[in-house]
Amino acid sequence: MAQLGSGALVVALALAVYGIVAGVLGARRRIPELVESSIRAVWGVTALILVAVVTLLTAFLTHDFRLEYVFGRSSRDMPIYYVAAAFYGGQEGSLLYWAMIAGVLSSLAVYLHRKRDRALIPYVAATVLSVQTFLLFMLTFIASPFTLLPMRPADGQGLNPLLRDPGMILHPPFLLGGYASFTVPFGFAMAAMITGRLGDDWIRAIRRWSLVAWGILGVGLLFGAWWAYHVLGWGGYWGWDPVENVALLPWLTATAFIHSVIVQERRGMLKVWNMALIVASFALSIFGTFTVRSGLISSVHSFAISPIGPWFLGYLAVVVLVSVGLLIYRLPGLQSDRAIESVVSRESGFLLNNLLFTAMAFATFWGTVFPLVTELIRETKLTVGPPFYRQVNGPLLFAMMLLMGVGPLLAWRRSNTGLLLRNLLWPGVAGIASGIVMAVVLGHILAAASVAVTVFAVGTIVLEYVRGARVRRRTTRESYPLAVAMLVRKNGRRYGGYIVHLAVAIMAIGIIGSTFFQVERQYTLQPGQSGTIGPYTLTYQRLDNRVNAQGQAVVAVVDIAKNGEPRGTVESKRFFYRNYEDQPTAQMGIKTIGIDDVYVVLDQWDENGTASLRFYINPMVSWIWVGGAVYVLGMVTVLWPAPQPARRPVTRPVREAALSEA
Repeated sequence: MAQLGSGALVVALALAVYGIVAGVLGARRRIPELVESSIRAVWGVTALILVAVVTLLTAFLTHDFRLEYVFGRSSRDMPIYYVAAAFYGGQEGSLLYWAMIAGVLSSLAVYLHRKRDRALIPYVAATVLSVQTFLLFMLTFIASPFTLLPMRPADGQGLNPLLRDPGMILHPPFLLGGYASFTVPFGFAMAAMITGRLGDDWIRAIRRWSLVAWGILGVGLLFGAWWAYHVLGWGGYWGWDPVENVALLPWLTATAFIHSVIVQERRGMLKVWNMALIVASFALSIFGTFTVRSGLISSVHSFAISPIGPWFLGYLAVVVLVSVGLLIYRLPGLQSDRAIESVVSRESGFLLNNLLFTAMAFATFWGTVFPLVTELIRETKLTVGPPFYRQVNGPLLFAMMLLMGVGPLLAWRRSNTGLLLRNLLWPGVAGIASGIVMAVVLGHILAAASVAVTVFAVGTIVLEYVRGARVRRRTTRESYPLAVAMLVRKNGRRYGGYIVHLAVAIMAIGIIGSTFFQVERQYTLQPGQSGTIGPYTLTYQRLDNRVNAQGQAVVAVVDIAKNGEPRGTVESKRFFYRNYEDQPTAQMGIKTIGIDDVYVVLDQWDENGTASLRFYINPMVSWIWVGGAVYVLGMVTVLWPAPQPARRPVTRPVREAALSEA
């Protein structure tokens, strides 16, 4: 089995190198057979990678511990779903998974675009195969998942405890899938720069692929936040951990690209900017992998450290040098067709939107690499914590929400200021009124202002739907619900985008509530004693010691009452898995009551049953998960194919028909 998997990777590596040469030679010497051969090389490499994937997955499911990777990541006592998830639970498997996703999407892309974008496809194939060549080289010579042990052990060591959680079944595949998905847009961008075809073709070709990558990565970030919330015991869902930050960076640049590409499509502007953003998104995906694997920056993901970090750093340097070199070389062909005519225009709005996203990306990047910079200059590693990110990114998010409300109402080229103000009237009134109410009720000015700007943005979304439905109803006589449904169906890109905006607003409410109004208390309690936090009384009942085949769990059982009324029980757990007794992991006790999450962390305990517990009240966190579901709905709506115009047979000459209608 190991020979089959490693053999498939070796042949795939050779085929990838051949495909690069065939694609470039075929394009430069105009030999269609070589171009076609390069396309088939993309498909062949993907097929061979899938053979390796199936081989490794089979080894996991059959407990083939002769493979060192399987031995180190699984054991017989693990549930089958964790055994399957162990596939990408280590360095080698995650690289193979990345190669698989990049291969499948690349194959699909060259199949769909091989006729329409005939001039670009040879270089698209060469670029995606160059990415595959790097990954396959790593999988073949540096980090092979098919390395054999000298003898077959009876059992494996098991999966890292931090990965034995439902969140980790979902978070890594989406996050890695998002990284890998940027391979296709990067391939088209490089092909456009190599060929000098810098018009609309490459933009049209990558728009949907960029949305796919952006959407998958976004879902991966949400699953990561959910995992951190109920496993890491921070009391929250986002700790500005370096690995979280580097995963956020390509999502931010891709979000900027998704907006600015509209300007290029409509007005022929921001060409250099768009090219830079798509290259940056791919490069930041490589940077994210390098940061996780290198261990240069301390992180909760330290279990993922491996010696391949320098290889990724070298590859990142090559990607940046080649991309920037091509970008500079093609600058004359990337000049905008037009200039911005007015500050009060949709073009200006998109430009400001991009500046805000990139400013947030830069601030996050700087905070992440700051320890490395200080260590290099002062030989002392200084870190920045969550307060830095909140103080810098908080105002940027506020401005972004405000712009999200104004932007959809701006006109292309130049907005009529009076009309714009009239359109902003009702969303503005709703935002100001909600802000005043929140200030009076909550007594927190910053929170009230944040709620006000979020309600303002939601008001604009509602206004856009109402206006669109009215126009459609006048022409079709449809009911309002049907008119709204048809708006979304006919123009999924625009109205699906508004659904994503609504998702952002819902998540923003959750972030505002949990950031400004989180309450924390810490108690050391004996069984039967209680602690209070807000309107809640939490009674520590007992400490259970539960043993199963995987290891041991210490469980604190806590009863919850609100204003004296019982509201249920939560269990906060500490796990000690077999072979990983010195790496305890946890599962927080969380119960959602109304808009509050009652969050219990078991910190320490004594043999007499005394436990040190942290209690949190996290308001509105559930809104973040609801917003995540709406985000997925919006993403699917944006990506859903638009209906094609119906064709009817011509029954009489067009001229006659036109004259009769006149």
